Amino acid sequence: MSKRDYYDVLGVARNANDQEIKSAYRKLALKYHPDRNPGDRAAEERFKEAAEAYAVLADGEKRTAYDRFGHAGVGAGVGAGGFDPTIFAGFEDIFGNLGDLFGFGDLFGGGRRRGGPQRGADLRYDLEISFEESAHGTETTIQIPRQEKCGTCQGSGAAPGTSAVTCPQCRGRGQIRYQQGFFTVAQTCPQCRGGGQIISKPCASCHGSGQVTEQRRLSVKIPAGIASGQRLRLRGEGEAGHAGGPPGNLDVVVHVQEHEFFRRDGDDLYLEMPVSFPTLALGGEIRIPTLDGEEVVRVPEGTDTGTVLRLRGKGMPSISGRGRGDLHVVVQVTTPRRLTKEQKRLLEQLAETLPAQQTEPKVQGDDHERSVFERVKDIFS
Repeated sequence: MSKRDYYDVLGVARNANDQEIKSAYRKLALKYHPDRNPGDRAAEERFKEAAEAYAVLADGEKRTAYDRFGHAGVGAGVGAGGFDPTIFAGFEDIFGNLGDLFGFGDLFGGGRRRGGPQRGADLRYDLEISFEESAHGTETTIQIPRQEKCGTCQGSGAAPGTSAVTCPQCRGRGQIRYQQGFFTVAQTCPQCRGGGQIISKPCASCHGSGQVTEQRRLSVKIPAGIASGQRLRLRGEGEAGHAGGPPGNLDVVVHVQEHEFFRRDGDDLYLEMPVSFPTLALGGEIRIPTLDGEEVVRVPEGTDTGTVLRLRGKGMPSISGRGRGDLHVVVQVTTPRRLTKEQKRLLEQLAETLPAQQTEPKVQGDDHERSVFERVKDIFS
């Protein structure tokens, strides 16, 4: 089974602090602890999964590597089988000595035989692109470190010309069972470490693991219209499987940089456009930047600041390839800060010619508009 995102496993945000991560793990550990769920294999898997996620996210160095490269960045940092039994060291207040009493460390650390085919781990890669690249689509090359099948031994782990033999201690089961009071405890075989087989002469290239770390270069096509947080799945581009198992997948998580003046909402774009007072009052043409270049738009006479002009089909393309959103232009009056004496004189003349009530807020009456100040005066008269 492929590994889930560690943040999703614990149910925390990617910017969660150490206390939030610890608290989330405590709740899951108590809920899925084997003592509370005897014989429940699904609960056992959730318990192991939460423990593995906490082992990485609670460690600052491992968490940094995971945030950058996903599971590939911490592939060598967890215990056998992807589980680190040392995570229980800080949780005596939750479990006491139950792990020692019942052998949970052995049971969950590698009690299940690991010698059969296993699917490779899924990987995650965070890719940052520009706003324009998200709008028009692009193709880029990424480089990821991942575990691949050793070419020398073809993944067997044994030196060329040799092969693994059945473990004589566990007879290939990968486990040794023994009675402890009323319980039967399954412990990972110490000789074969749960694999069920022993490699007497390990491969010199992979040291018996069957895998080597390689830097893989991949070409990724980014479709037009992709938004931040969306994922592109490259099937079969994750880590190589074990013992002939299929490879995992690679999830490329896209992060789009914010634009200088466009704001995206779904497939629609919003733009605040500064316009001079004379243009709003008298009407005129303004140039609007769009994803496809400039557009000339007519501003009607008497347009108020805050009015939205809608340009259909000038927004972001739909990632499905069906149509485009709209561009909503919010016109905002610009107030000049430096005026010449002549400009000030002309504005003063204009102010003198405008009716006084036009500079006061208006309310709608039954028969005609009256200023707010006039209505207040009537109330207190």
